[in-house]
Amino acid sequence: MTLSKFTRRLLAGVVLSAIAAAAHAQLKVGIDLSSTGPAAAIGITSKNAMLMWPKTIAGQNAEYIILDDGSDPGAAVRNIRKLISEDHVDVIVGPNITPAALAALDPVAESETPMITLIGSASVVEPQEGKKVWAFKMAQTDRAMADVMTRYMANHGIKTVGFIGFADSYGDSWLNEFTKFADLRHIKIVASERFNRTDASVTGQILKLMSAKPDAVLIAGAGTPTVLPQRTLVERGYKGAIYQTHGIATPEFIKLGGKDVEGTLFPTQPVVVARTLPADHPSKKTALAFVNAYEEKYGKGSVTQFAGDAAGVYPRLQDAVARALKAGKPGTKEFRVALRAELEHAHELVVPNGVVNTSATDHVGLDQRASVMGVIKNGAFTYLAQ
Repeated sequence: MTLSKFTRRLLAGVVLSAIAAAAHAQLKVGIDLSSTGPAAAIGITSKNAMLMWPKTIAGQNAEYIILDDGSDPGAAVRNIRKLISEDHVDVIVGPNITPAALAALDPVAESETPMITLIGSASVVEPQEGKKVWAFKMAQTDRAMADVMTRYMANHGIKTVGFIGFADSYGDSWLNEFTKFADLRHIKIVASERFNRTDASVTGQILKLMSAKPDAVLIAGAGTPTVLPQRTLVERGYKGAIYQTHGIATPEFIKLGGKDVEGTLFPTQPVVVARTLPADHPSKKTALAFVNAYEEKYGKGSVTQFAGDAAGVYPRLQDAVARALKAGKPGTKEFRVALRAELEHAHELVVPNGVVNTSATDHVGLDQRASVMGVIKNGAFTYLAQ
């Protein structure tokens, strides 16, 4: 019995449709951000950048599923478990606070799902063993930022520093990394204090720091909660230099801090100071293109480092997905495993916040081209030459 011409055409159409569907399989990206709560200033700008991502990744239709964890690590884990078990995502992006990213290691490792975090601390990716092999990170490490900061301090006569940091893993990481480079450059930490993201007063801690008479104070936190210790220092008459970490670079920090944060010194990444970067900086063109596009959509002065980190996730995925498709299609374990492996093979990939070269032992891939010093001048984040 022979097939009719109509039946043959119908079967051919089914085959072609199946081939087309396989070629354009939907890739699911699960995203967990702190869009509310104390870290909202970070999460909102990250989300804004993600809303600018193209609808396809390496030729695959992309579905972006964005959940808010309210700046709560427990909620972040619940979100990620849902994204993995119910939505069957191929990759997790986020969280954007360190405690949540560390807590997320369990579900991503259990499910063998790669995770690209947006935090500053390297603790989620170092050392590259166990659960951490499933985690990658977009932001420059605290180590690199502490390096560029202490180099600037040493070059400008800072001999003693008072430290006040978040009473969590972010503060722990910064104290650890800053101490190493401070020792290297003969800078002494003369007092160390902690505060919580939700504290209403830090007067006691600030008075203790000031009694040690440091040349400079380093506030190790992120987002708007870091305004409180700086304002308290100013109100109590501290006259030394005030340094913050790269976690402050949001418009909300300047808006809330006002004149109290003018002159703040901080390490940062290219996007934050894109317009004042030297012309020969390798990321200036890419950073400036992103800043212009972001500010056209969200308003002048709205861009942040965190938006730049989030923008960089897309070219990271575009780069890795193109190669991972050779091992399997989205929605399969084979694809997730291959994607994790290919995320280790970025080579001289220029993103808004630096140039990425990853490996099996380096899941960040940023060098000193992603670390610069900045200063708040006339109410704006400005590049500061070493």
